[in-house]
Amino acid sequence: MIESVTRESNIENQNQEAEGMQLQGKKVLVVGLARSGLSAAALLARKGARVTVTDLKSEAELTGYLKRLNSAIELRLGGHDTKDFLTSDLIVLSPGVPVSLPEIQQALENRVTVISEIELAYRFLRGRFVGVTGSNGKTTTTSLLGRILKSAGLTSVVAGNIGEPLSGFVTDEGSGPEGTVYVVELSSFQLETISRFRSEVAVLLNITPDHMDRYSGFSAYTAAKKRILLNQTANDFAVINRDDPTSWKLAVSANAQLFPFSKSKRLEEGAFIERGRIIVRREGKNQEVMPVSSISPKGEHNLENVLAAVAVASLLGVTREQISSAISSFSGVEHRLELVRRFRDIEYYNDSKATNLDSAIKALEAFDKKLVVIMGGLDKGADFEKLRSLVSQRVRRLILIGSAAEKISAALSGAALISHAEDLNQAVHLAAASAKANDVVLLAPACASFDMFENYEHRGKVFKNSVMALNY
Repeated sequence: MIESVTRESNIENQNQEAEGMQLQGKKVLVVGLARSGLSAAALLARKGARVTVTDLKSEAELTGYLKRLNSAIELRLGGHDTKDFLTSDLIVLSPGVPVSLPEIQQALENRVTVISEIELAYRFLRGRFVGVTGSNGKTTTTSLLGRILKSAGLTSVVAGNIGEPLSGFVTDEGSGPEGTVYVVELSSFQLETISRFRSEVAVLLNITPDHMDRYSGFSAYTAAKKRILLNQTANDFAVINRDDPTSWKLAVSANAQLFPFSKSKRLEEGAFIERGRIIVRREGKNQEVMPVSSISPKGEHNLENVLAAVAVASLLGVTREQISSAISSFSGVEHRLELVRRFRDIEYYNDSKATNLDSAIKALEAFDKKLVVIMGGLDKGADFEKLRSLVSQRVRRLILIGSAAEKISAALSGAALISHAEDLNQAVHLAAASAKANDVVLLAPACASFDMFENYEHRGKVFKNSVMALNY
């Protein structure tokens, strides 16, 4: 577990050497072969590095990724060899690999440079960077902001923890069109090993307990999130949720200009709500953007996401009309409170992206109807007791799947009727049989997906396929 951002100053100091990223002939180790690792390895190989990829998974488990790798890249699969770490000039970490890995710690002690895939890509890209982080809402805010910028005619890219890794946008010549706005969704994992990465606009949506299976405590997780403010200058902006106490505490350490957002407070600067309308106030002047009633995605939390996107778009020079038009036509993102189907007076919603306790709570709070909830997966160290009151008030039946099922059942025993399912397809059929007219069947796992699925997208697609196959 990580006590704080491990050896933070050591990582930053060592990365001074990597400025400019002269990779020709350098020995580079990529740790972790998922989407980010694959993209980083491809970029490094194109830049002339001697690349080795290492992963704890076996060749059979990584077949899909291996088919896309350059044949010149060496492989160390099914485990790590410490020698590879100690003899490398540079190590690039995939987000799923913790800095606390013993081999990484040994490499740091031997003054080997360690960076994230995000940092690697940043060294080659020209343009303006908007970084978006938070425990919840990152994907929705990033997607919405990308939509706003595109509709405004700006050359923009949505990347990072969502969709294409940032490395995928580095061309053979180096970067894409000059002036491109890179909207980068950033997880705490990705932020752990940045050093030069700088957001012209840094967005901090909220910080609530998550990934407690990886961090030693909430303060360590918060420290990782705080790194989005790293390297910002007085010419940059920090868009921070004024209503979230943990996030707002970090505002005092920001070097950038603060431009907050709030659902409940009238701000001297920033985006807020007044008499049912979204207002942006900057340099003493109010600009009315749009009525709250024009926002379509469900849930109070989505209002925060919209306010954050409005604040950023305003700072980037997008007009009120362009912002309003883009938001009014935005129906949300896949796997985020996504309406899959209305069938026999029952609505089925896919919130597979609800991978932690707080996001599951927000999902349950988004509906005023009785719920049949499918929950479970890989536990991230959550205290499921915190769901008891909400479940007892709103949930008709709770259907549990995955390795966390017994823990959730013990924590919520008596709060609602509880059933167990062997897989997600069976859970959908149990939910359909349990639901009554005007109920909502909701997939809100409150857990990671990796015990049963490749990722949350895979889980969401299986849920949707099972729902669409219902015919009784």
